[in-house]
Amino acid sequence: MTSRRAVPIVVGVGDIKNRSRKVGDAIEPMKLMLQAIQEAIKDTGLSSSAAKEFQASIDSVGVVNTWSWNYSDLPGLISENLGVKPKYKGLSHHGGDSPAKFFDEAARRISFRESKVAIITGGEALASLGACAAAGKSPPWTGADESVRSVSVSDVATKKENIGTLHSIGLPIHVYPLYENGFRAHRGQSIPDNNRESAELYADFAKVAEGNPLAWNYGKPAATKDCIGTVSGKNRMICFPYPLLMNAFNNINLAGSSVLTSTEYAKEIGIPESKWVYPLGGAGSSDATEFWQRPNFHSSQAISMSLDEGLRVSGVTKDEIDIFDFYSCFPIVPKLACQHLGFPLTKQTKAITLLGGLTSFGGAGNNYSMHALTEMVRKIRKGEAQRGLVLANGGMVTYQYVVCLSSQPRTSPYPDRNPLPEFLKDGPVPEVVEKAEGEAIIETYTVEFERDGTPRRGHIVGRLKSNGHRFLANHGDDMTLQQLSSTSKEPVGRSGWVVAGEDERNLFTFTQAGKL
Repeated sequence: MTSRRAVPIVVGVGDIKNRSRKVGDAIEPMKLMLQAIQEAIKDTGLSSSAAKEFQASIDSVGVVNTWSWNYSDLPGLISENLGVKPKYKGLSHHGGDSPAKFFDEAARRISFRESKVAIITGGEALASLGACAAAGKSPPWTGADESVRSVSVSDVATKKENIGTLHSIGLPIHVYPLYENGFRAHRGQSIPDNNRESAELYADFAKVAEGNPLAWNYGKPAATKDCIGTVSGKNRMICFPYPLLMNAFNNINLAGSSVLTSTEYAKEIGIPESKWVYPLGGAGSSDATEFWQRPNFHSSQAISMSLDEGLRVSGVTKDEIDIFDFYSCFPIVPKLACQHLGFPLTKQTKAITLLGGLTSFGGAGNNYSMHALTEMVRKIRKGEAQRGLVLANGGMVTYQYVVCLSSQPRTSPYPDRNPLPEFLKDGPVPEVVEKAEGEAIIETYTVEFERDGTPRRGHIVGRLKSNGHRFLANHGDDMTLQQLSSTSKEPVGRSGWVVAGEDERNLFTFTQAGKL
């Protein structure tokens, strides 16, 4: 057998949408994934007999973990249903970076001839699960593994105890706003201008989703800038500054899959070159898991480094990329990516979303960027772009992974590793204290709102003036909560006082007289 490195290619992509919310139509995530895999195999253009041979050659199965259901061995179940016994089976962690990471790793295994045919897949059935729950019925799906801990993005109480949970903060709806507010203040932007900017960005994204048949909102008119930016009964404030239409929408039934092989095997089995798209390389890393252990709240080193290194190992520059898909659970992620690359934050000259974002396309759990990869493959095949880049984000602005694709092969072997470490050393981080007392300044903040639109709880990341130590706090009085909720005066950079309350939470107030 030759020792020459193989050239990895994507030869098939598939997406599945189960739009029905009827309990009788509820299809479990595994079966949605299997449907997507079959669509991807069909997409290769092979005859029925050749497709069966191709499927039998699958020796790598990478599965993006699902929020919807706890399986004991999801890669094993998928392999069994496909009738294959792969050398490699992988289940990702819970993070939206996983599709890009698994894509890069599958391409690398093919390059090293460790794999002949690799599939990556993922899917969610949260809309069906919600419909079953509303009807008081258990879905007739594969038996759930009770030993597997369920994932919740809406309940802080499910998180491990730390200073975040003590202060009732730690969900995506909390942390991404901390970055948006910090980013706005760092740029000296007013709160109304920031709202208009985010609304304009997401209105453009909504128009993209409006034309995508795979989008969950397909068939509905795109939300307008005014609709997205105006708080109303149907667009209530969730955590400042993001109303509902600037938050990811997760109640969807979507699955996607990509199939990779080598140019050598594709020629042998008869996959036409019109189906080939070339992975160029990838890179990814993570910032500190706990958001309070990061240097600042106006940038992400993991986003910046993943973009820089992803481009470098792929042998291309940002100017040579024709289309981008930046993960967009909240407006801050594409903004940080654009800021780093020197792009305008709205009205970019090149596409920065192929899908329309997690609000309008649908937040497919950890698997959103799989759909970005499948759509990018289609656009490159059609000649609408020569090269594309996908930025996949996960956690709380935590995990990042970038992959680049092209209509043309690399001039050198596929990169032999991810050039970045698993976690970045983010640079100087202020000392974090659990109990804080004294005069302080707001570093960033957000306010969580009730369903009726009234402010519920203020979340402050602050710094003690005496020593620069960082702390977390909640609002200490109603006046402070109202001022944090106001759009007329920037809270970031304002001074106040922090004390430890009777329940051990730190409490922040703008006036010392309000000290509890």
